[in-house]
Amino acid sequence: MKLYETMLLLDNQAVRAGWREAKAAVTEVLTKHGARVATARRFDERKLAYPIKGKKRGTYLLAYYEIDPAGTDGLRRELDLSETVLRYIQIGAESVPETERALHQAELADTFEVPPPPEDVEVETVADSAEEAAEEVEAVEVEVEIIEPTEALAETEEEEE
Repeated sequence: MKLYETMLLLDNQAVRAGWREAKAAVTEVLTKHGARVATARRFDERKLAYPIKGKKRGTYLLAYYEIDPAGTDGLRRELDLSETVLRYIQIGAESVPETERALHQAELADTFEVPPPPEDVEVETVADSAEEAAEEVEAVEVEVEIIEPTEALAETEEEEE
């Protein structure tokens, strides 16, 4: 078993529907592939530098877990296919920092609440995403001239001469 540190970028719509459920979905994927999760906690919600899968904001989840290196291929495949996980980076770790353990324990408390999004942030909905995608698609006007086959052949012959 090897210790890994993974930062996952989660879809904010899933997080706002329920942080504990979104986190549980990720930790279930980890355990499904044989990982023993040491810590998993909400890192932060951030505006993305560029849209990822049409999303402009995301919530980071930082996880430390032990897994057999042979199990990481299946884990990565499933994370790549996940609709909740927008991106992730997985690296080897020497140990779990004590501060991470403390923050993980604090998040497990019943009193933990996900901070509300900043005031200047509009909550993105599925309808908003669809409208933005529709706005990005430009209507293209194409002029088509229909030429009879005999006319096209005559024009081609004239050009050759």
